[in-house]
Amino acid sequence: MGAEAARRNWVAHAVLLLGVAIFAFPIYVALVGSTWDAATIGRGSMPLVPGPLGVENYVQAWTSGSGERVVGAPVGGMLWNSMLMALVIAFGKIGISIISAYAVVFFNFPGRMFFFWMIFVTLMLPVEVRIIPTYQVVVDMGLFDSFWGLTVPLIASATATLLFRQFFLTIPDELVEAAKIDGAGPIRFFFDVILPLSRTNIAALFVILFIYGWNQYLWPLLITKSKELETIVIGITKMIGTGDSQTDWNIIMATTIMAMLPPVLVVLFMQRWFVKGLVDSEK
Repeated sequence: MGAEAARRNWVAHAVLLLGVAIFAFPIYVALVGSTWDAATIGRGSMPLVPGPLGVENYVQAWTSGSGERVVGAPVGGMLWNSMLMALVIAFGKIGISIISAYAVVFFNFPGRMFFFWMIFVTLMLPVEVRIIPTYQVVVDMGLFDSFWGLTVPLIASATATLLFRQFFLTIPDELVEAAKIDGAGPIRFFFDVILPLSRTNIAALFVILFIYGWNQYLWPLLITKSKELETIVIGITKMIGTGDSQTDWNIIMATTIMAMLPPVLVVLFMQRWFVKGLVDSEK
C-alpha cells in the first residue's frame, strides 16, 4: 500500500514538473533572448544560455525603449502608467463593489433588488458590446486621451459586487443585532465589522483585479493616442515591426521580462491572502 501511494505521488509530481517546464520554457527563452543582440535572434542562432548584452539591453529598454530598427517609448514610463492604471482599477472596483453590496444587503430601500439585478445582468454582456457606447460617453465627457478616461470606465465591476453580496449574506443576523445594541451606526458597522471580516476577500479580489487592469489592451488602444499614456502592453505591441528584420527582439524580450515582474511580485506577496480568500470557509 505504501509503495502504491509512493508511485502515485511520483507520477503526480512528474506531471506537475512537466507542466511547470512547459510553462516556464518560453519565459526562459525570453530571458535568454533579452541578453543577446537582435541579429543573433533574427538569424535563429541564439543559444539557450545567457549572452553578454543583458545589462545593456535592459538599460536601453528602460531609458529609451528604442533599438537599432524600431523607435519606442521608455519602458520606465510605460510601467508607471500600467502600475497606476492597475492600482486605480483594482482599488476602484473593490471600493465601489463593497459599498454597493453593503447597501444591497444591509439596507432596505425601494428598488434594491432591481438595481442589483441590473448590475448582475451586465455580467452577461461581452466587453465588445459595451465598449462602443462607453467610448462615446468618454469622448462626450472630454476624457479622451486622459488618465481618467483610461481608468474610470473600467472601475465598475458586477463580478466583485456579486461576490461581496454573497459573502455579506453569510454574516449572522445575531452579529448585526449585537452591533446595533452596542450603538454602532451604518458607517461604524461597515468599518469596524464588515471591512475586517472582508479582508481576505478583498486581498483575493485585489490580486485578480490588479492583473486584470495590468493586462488591459483593447481599451487603452482605443482611448489613448499620446506616448505619455502608453501602457506596457500597448508599448510591447508597438515595438513589434512588420517582420523579423524590422524588429529589435532583444529589446522586446527585455521589456517583456520587466512587464512580467510587477504582477508576479503582487501574486507572490499576496499569495497567502489570495489562497485564504478563495478557500477559507470560516466566515
